[in-house]
Amino acid sequence: MVYPRVASFKKHDDFVSYLANLGIEFPCDAQIVTSNNPLADPLHIDGVTIGNRFCILPMEGWDGTPSGKPTELTRRRWRNFGLSGAKLIWGGEAVAVRPDGRANPNQLMISPENLADIEALRLELCKAHRGDFGQDDDLVVGLQLTHSGRYARPNQKSVSEPRTVQRNAALDARLGLDDGAAVFSDDELQDLIDDFINAAVLAQQAGFDFVDIKHCHGYLGHELLSGVDRVGRFGGSFENRTRFLCDIVQGIHSRAPGLMIGVRLSIFDFLPFQPGEDRIGVADPLGNQRFAFGSDVSGCEVDLGEPLKFMELLKSLGIKLVCTTAGSPYYNPHIQRPAYFPPSDGYKPPEDPLVGVARQLRATAELKQEHPELIFVGSGYSYLQDWLPHAAQALVRDRWVDSVGLGRMVLSYPELPADVLSGEQLTRKKVCRTFSDCTTAPRNGIVSGCYPLDPFYKVRDEHDRLKQAKKNI
Repeated sequence: MVYPRVASFKKHDDFVSYLANLGIEFPCDAQIVTSNNPLADPLHIDGVTIGNRFCILPMEGWDGTPSGKPTELTRRRWRNFGLSGAKLIWGGEAVAVRPDGRANPNQLMISPENLADIEALRLELCKAHRGDFGQDDDLVVGLQLTHSGRYARPNQKSVSEPRTVQRNAALDARLGLDDGAAVFSDDELQDLIDDFINAAVLAQQAGFDFVDIKHCHGYLGHELLSGVDRVGRFGGSFENRTRFLCDIVQGIHSRAPGLMIGVRLSIFDFLPFQPGEDRIGVADPLGNQRFAFGSDVSGCEVDLGEPLKFMELLKSLGIKLVCTTAGSPYYNPHIQRPAYFPPSDGYKPPEDPLVGVARQLRATAELKQEHPELIFVGSGYSYLQDWLPHAAQALVRDRWVDSVGLGRMVLSYPELPADVLSGEQLTRKKVCRTFSDCTTAPRNGIVSGCYPLDPFYKVRDEHDRLKQAKKNI
């Protein structure tokens, strides 16, 4: 199936008419207002002001040092985050809390030895922001803390060293996992809880305003939420499956008082997908819908029953910052990161990617409606491309979401938030067209970046390596 590209819709009426033909609907304004734009409105949380409604989402760049420190490539990306004009930085980067939790051997890691470098990264972002916007007292910068679980590759880019919390036939087969040695014991998870707490203490020392306890994209925190068949203190019941988060939060409140906490959550998940006929994605027959947090009994439709319970839990823990996403880039990227061009190890979309965008927007809106007191940062907007500002403005105004999170879009077009808020026309040649090279590159052991549109990456040696890797697929 060939779907029309978003760039082909030159007029607003054509775009919204196509959405209607797909049977989906979400707010999308015809014009961007130049005064009283809801995207320019501040947010307030626990006495802290977030200066506008744009957020930069955390991404892995595969470009740290072997010891987990940032390099110049990392610093350039973070400077661009500061130059973006967004006033909320959700982690900037997924940062491992200990060596075996790194998703690749060049992922950033927070430790006493790396603390000064991680702090310098934040300071450089803030300096860049002040240089362009004059102040940073309304800039809120967090750090995403993670353990990659079954997707850990801490020592070699080509060698997976998974640590899982529950056996999963479909995902175990993909990793060649054929015994139980990689499954965390309860005692090992308790040790990992201490590592998250220690990492949060270090993040506070480095001046970050909040930490994100990552619960998304198939990594360890997210996989625990689907641990319905796990035995022991961390599996089975909803209470047990959320004990990991609760214990971390309790420890942070005790040892890092005043540090805000957020959670980036895959609010729904589907069965793993795989290439079928003509490489179009189909559900893996080994998949088990019981392991898909936030799905119904089919494993391919949204059921927000448990995610709504999770929001109640967050409130009880004093957490007000929630960043929504979906699924996993490893096993069902079409629901997490809708794209016209799939990554090298992916599959062709089984639906128009706009359907995936609408699914995320609607699910986030339902959670926001039920929990208006929480601050929701949404994801999945980059596929909207030229119509992103139009939808973002309407979604915030109509209270479908509080803040619009941008990921791969800011790799090609970091100044997009500033341009939108100042009334500038979008620079179309910078708009992300979801070529997925920012994903394909790290899948092939190459640093991530926007190779098609960012002149900086176009002239690097990795550009030619990526082209060759794609030819070999």
